[in-house]
Amino acid sequence: MKTKRISLMIGEDQHERLLQSGANVSGLIRDLIEDHLSDHKITLAVSEETADIYNRIVSNTGSTDEDIEPYLKRSLKEMLGDRIKAMTKLHKSL
Repeated sequence: MKTKRISLMIGEDQHERLLQSGANVSGLIRDLIEDHLSDHKITLAVSEETADIYNRIVSNTGSTDEDIEPYLKRSLKEMLGDRIKAMTKLHKSL
C-alpha cells in the first residue's frame, strides 16, 4: 500500500495514553480508517488480553485486518469442526 503523510490533531490525554501503550499511531489510524471504509466488517467483544494482543500486532507490525483474516478464517473453521464433533457426540448419546 502506498502511503501519504498527513498532519493529525489529537488531545493531549490521547497522546499520553498512546505513548504509555506503546502503540504505533500511524498503524492504529490506518487500521481504524480501513475499518470505517470497509463494506464488510465484524465487531467482536473480546477480553482485555486479546484486545491488547490485537492492538500491539496491528500498531507495531504494520499488519492490517487483511493480513489477519486468513488466521481468523482458520480459527473459525477449527471452532466449527469442534462444535460439529460435540453435536455429533451429543446426537449419538441420545
